[in-house]
Parts: sequence; structure tokens; C-alpha cells
Amino acid sequence: MEWLNAVVQGVLLGGLYALFATGLSLIFGVMRLVNIAHGDLIVLAAYLALVVVESTGMNPFLAVLVVVPAMAAMGYALQRFVLNPTLGEDPLPPLLVTFGLSVILQNALLGVFSADSQRLAAGPIETAGFALLPGLQVGVLPLLMFGVAVLAIFGLETIFYHTRFGRAFRATSDDAETVRLMGLDNRHVYALAMALSAAVVAIAGIFLAVRTNFDPASGPARLIFGFEAVIIGGLGSLWGTLAGGIVLGVAQAVGAQISPGFQLLAGHLVFFLVLAFRPRGLFPRMDG
Repeated sequence: MEWLNAVVQGVLLGGLYALFATGLSLIFGVMRLVNIAHGDLIVLAAYLALVVVESTGMNPFLAVLVVVPAMAAMGYALQRFVLNPTLGEDPLPPLLVTFGLSVILQNALLGVFSADSQRLAAGPIETAGFALLPGLQVGVLPLLMFGVAVLAIFGLETIFYHTRFGRAFRATSDDAETVRLMGLDNRHVYALAMALSAAVVAIAGIFLAVRTNFDPASGPARLIFGFEAVIIGGLGSLWGTLAGGIVLGVAQAVGAQISPGFQLLAGHLVFFLVLAFRPRGLFPRMDG
């Protein structure tokens, strides 16, 4: 039963990793941009949620009503005025700009909030749980995170394949120059994609703040987990990203069951094996 419990907890943890990874996958799918600052944006959202909760006293999960629009607006502005001018045939300039943005965010958060770790208290839901089977306890918060991850990916899939915005995203991803010649502003489309990514980042940041301690230097680890989930699941596949998050979460949970020191290494080893034998991931998007 201990091993089954480890697998179940790993699956639920995979929901959080999927939230980390979904925005990363979305941006790469639309504009082939690897956002090095993605993890730091998650931490920024966590701090924003902390400020909102401490200044208003509202429930952390209601803070989503403030944090999501704020992060989406920031994402739009960031793409439109900072990243769009760097996009082109050479992938290096946007990579360097997002790296610089990562450094700036970390140091800005350090200057404002200090290096002390923070935590967002959410009340009884943090420890609430129920018995799924005798000896198998499931936490309400991990289950909520997993459910929100599924809903977020379902919502993005619906936007991508059943809306006018989705058609614009897919067309711009396929051929940005032709789309621009047909009168569609690809810079606006890219900015909308980043806004959508930042909205998901905001949700991930709130769950991060509730689930564990965080500090200004927490971003790179979140980026690594998100990047590994994207690669394991398959580039360009949102449902694959969820599967990648689950695989990574289960690997870490099983590794921790073997030895606490093996937890993170187990996840990295699974990532390495997938990268070596299935470079396109376990469930890559099938075009055409």
C-alpha cells in the first residue's frame, strides 16, 4: 500500500507540474520561444498573491480574481514591448532577453521581499483529506491542484481548436509572415498568447504559494520541473504536458519512497531517459 500511495501522490503532484509547464508549452507552440524567465514569473505571481492576501485579507483562492488579470496584462505588455522586437530567425536574442528578465525579477523580488522564505496560509484545506482506500489517504489540496490543471488544459485546448483566437494562434505558429500579409497582426497574436500563458502562470503561482515555501530564488527549480514535464509529455501537446507532469511527479514520489535523497534525481533520470530514447516526448503533437 505504501507504493500505491506513492504513485497516487505522484499523480496528484503531476497536476502542479503540469500547471508549471502548460504556459511554457503554449508559448513554445505558438512562437517557438523558450522563456527562461517562466519560473521566475511563477514566483512573481506567488508574491503578488501574498501581497493581495495580506493587504485585503481575502481567501488565497479568491486572490486569483486579482492575480490572473494582473499577470495576463503584464504578460501582454512584456511580449508586445520587450520580446516581440527580439523575435526572428535567430533564436538567441529572445533567449538572452528572457535570461536577463529572469535575473532582474530575482533581484527585484530579493530587494523588495528579502531572501526570507514565504508561505501563503490557506486554512484547513492544506491538511484536509479523505481515505480513498484503507491506508490510502488523499489530500484535498493536491486533488484540487490536479483538477484545476485538467480544467486549465481543457480550456486552452478549447480556445486553440474551437475559437477565432485559436485559429489565429495556429495560423501564426505555422507561418507568421503569411498571416501578416493577410492582415493579421502577428505581434498582437503573440502578445495574446503570452497573456494566456501568464494567466496560467498566475494560477500555478498561487498553488505554489499555498503548497510550499518560496523565495526569490525559487524560480529556476520551477522552470526545470516545467521544462521536464513539457519534454517528457511531448513538445506542442497540452495533454501531453499533463502526462509529462504526471510521469515526473510519479518518478519523484517513487524515488522518495526508495530514499528521500533520491526524489529529485529520480525525476531527472526519467527526463534523461525520455530525452535519450524519445526526443519528441511520449505523446508528441501529431501534425496534419
